[in-house]
Amino acid sequence: APCDVATYAMGMAASMGEFLLAAGTKGKRYALPHARILMHQPLGGITGGATDIAIQAEQFAVIKKEMFRLNAEFTGQTLERIEAD
Repeated sequence: APCDVATYAMGMAASMGEFLLAAGTKGKRYALPHARILMHQPLGGITGGATDIAIQAEQFAVIKKEMFRLNAEFTGQTLERIEAD
């Protein structure tokens, strides 16, 4: 069974912080008035030859798609809305 977890944003919830905030139990996700919640695309250093770069770019695309899908599931928003935001 899922854990009943309350999540709080008290400053900046960015990157994985945003993801963890959204993963909290519905109705128990909180953000203070001055909090900033930022979602961004996966990023990282890509190095190597052309084939390595293509593989890493494909992996980033897979991660991005899964993060968007999970954010939509967590928040009840449509995938289209998550992608647009």
